[in-house]
Amino acid sequence: MELRLNGQLVTVPETIRTIADLIHHLKSVNRLIIVEQNGIILEKGHHETAEVKNGDTIELVQFVGGG
Repeated sequence: MELRLNGQLVTVPETIRTIADLIHHLKSVNRLIIVEQNGIILEKGHHETAEVKNGDTIELVQFVGGG
């Protein structure tokens, strides 16, 4: 399946069905992650049920600390 992820065209396995699956696949363990799917910001509680479809545009923003 092809997605536009953070501006880049990427291919991910067909086994990825939800945003949560995608986050897990990308090994993003940061709890502070904002997801925008096709121009709509998703609440964290919807990551488990929001379906990922071929051609979706997804932006993932992670907050990190530092100094």
